[in-house]
Amino acid sequence: MKAKLTLSLLNGLATTGSAYEVHDSTVTGLFVRVTAAGKKAYVVRWARGKKKTLGRVGIMTHEQARKEAIQYIAEANKHGEPLAVSQARKVGGMPTLEAFMVDHFEPWAEAHHRDAVNGARAIRKSFADLLQLPLDEIDARLIERLRTAWLTAGLAPASANRNMTRLRGVLTRAVEWGVLEVHPLVKVKRLKVDRRGRVRYLTPDEEKALRQAMADREAVICAERDSANEWRRARKKELMPDLGTQYFADHLRPLVVTSINTGMRRGEVFNLTWTDIDLKNKIITVEGVTSKSGQTRHIPMNKEVAETLTRWNKQSNGQGFVFPGKDGKRIDNVTKSWAGLLALAKIEAFRWHDLRHTFASKLVMAGVPLNTVRELLGHSDLTMTLRYAHLAPDSKASAVELI
Repeated sequence: MKAKLTLSLLNGLATTGSAYEVHDSTVTGLFVRVTAAGKKAYVVRWARGKKKTLGRVGIMTHEQARKEAIQYIAEANKHGEPLAVSQARKVGGMPTLEAFMVDHFEPWAEAHHRDAVNGARAIRKSFADLLQLPLDEIDARLIERLRTAWLTAGLAPASANRNMTRLRGVLTRAVEWGVLEVHPLVKVKRLKVDRRGRVRYLTPDEEKALRQAMADREAVICAERDSANEWRRARKKELMPDLGTQYFADHLRPLVVTSINTGMRRGEVFNLTWTDIDLKNKIITVEGVTSKSGQTRHIPMNKEVAETLTRWNKQSNGQGFVFPGKDGKRIDNVTKSWAGLLALAKIEAFRWHDLRHTFASKLVMAGVPLNTVRELLGHSDLTMTLRYAHLAPDSKASAVELI
């Protein structure tokens, strides 16, 4: 297929179950490769059997792809092949971080991790300055300098550690697959983090306000839908579904209710499929492949979660992801709707992850043993769970009274 590559064309390329190519009619040699799974990448071909992946569609812009393709072809015409290719061959064909990500790491991650797309996006954002460097030029000194710049700019040590963990995973694969001989970050240590710092959780009044805000938000959405249908009815247009007949206006309330009553991480909730939900026995299974600890765990549903998910199952199609995004795919984020909900509830300095803290804090304050809380949260050991220890009723107060 040959056509002018435009944003609308790229967005409309279908997943057919088999790979195919769409060649640009304006830049000879540039084409988009669509995999059987629907992944799209820009590729430039300068001779028979000679081609190079430039970058992923959506990460690399179309204008960037055009410029790089033109440069590759111009250099091939002048030197017999692009300089980037000949120079890479001289140093043993060492791929850049970007090339290794596109050609090797991302296909592997997509097969092994449900959150592969967001993980790759985070790596590109955090390590944008390293993407065009050959892997063997990424060393401890370079990384330490970059990390220092993050901290100077105000990034929290815990966030810096998360960035490093993502890059470390990419480079570990490079070592395991024989691309690198030695891991460049082997001597780079994690930053010390206060694991028992202040825990932000909802007070009873804040939780009440949040629940009221969810109800108010849904009332507004329903009213807007009724108004829209009145407009359509007057013009004899097809009506949209009546939200007043459904349990929920959209996915946000069941998503929040599930999170605050199970303590699951955001990614774990986003990854839930209906096969993970046992409504009969009231058990949610968090698969090890989607869990931070890598271990499968089972979370009992309380009455509120069981009723919420039962109703949500009836309202949704009950297949695929429990909280799907567009076209039934894994939901990406709830940033906008979550921020609006917090503003409506007048709750400040509260993150989605703090719903997990709220779950844990309520359990500890109710006298639930820390080890039970650890198992429910999916912590690999008690170290992280101990941040909630001070909330246990009378624990320290009783101890000091013994003196």
